[in-house]
Amino acid sequence: MTVVFDPEIITTEDGGREQRWPLPTDEDNLLRLVTLLFENYWDDMWFGLLIEGSALEVAAPNAPRKIGMYDGYVTVDFGRWHFHLCIGEHTASGPELGRIRRCGRAELYRRIGKDDTVTSWGLRMLNGRDEQMLTIMLPTPFLTNAQQLTDEPVWEHLEAWDRIRAEFLGLEPDPRDRTGKGFRHS
Repeated sequence: MTVVFDPEIITTEDGGREQRWPLPTDEDNLLRLVTLLFENYWDDMWFGLLIEGSALEVAAPNAPRKIGMYDGYVTVDFGRWHFHLCIGEHTASGPELGRIRRCGRAELYRRIGKDDTVTSWGLRMLNGRDEQMLTIMLPTPFLTNAQQLTDEPVWEHLEAWDRIRAEFLGLEPDPRDRTGKGFRHS
């Protein structure tokens, strides 16, 4: 996979602007990514589904009690509740459903405001039909882990973003990520 340091800014369906970096979708890399995020940043990120007409933003209640694999699915278990993502070869449902269920695309993204500064950072996983499986809203310098606005940007909140870029894409921190002035819904 060729990594573009500064991909073009695209206009999204909702009129927002984003840059996107494709991530590897093999089972080993996706398991490493899910484990990294949920073991290290569970208290600082929000996750769920962000689709037109619905935004499900969930905070983990605690660190996962277990992260494990079975038949292509990773399970992230918080005790009282858990979720599954198909990230590897799933055979129990047959080859066609296995292909559809498996993560076919994963990407890092950052939202770009009208002033050309970055306003938010995240990760998306989509299945073989290009349907959203999961969105992770990574920690942002402009919000606390309780989603309250910060008085000043807390650039240390970009640790997860910088770490994923380094470990999965071989990219150094980008100064553009530290130019934003705040978070706004567009």
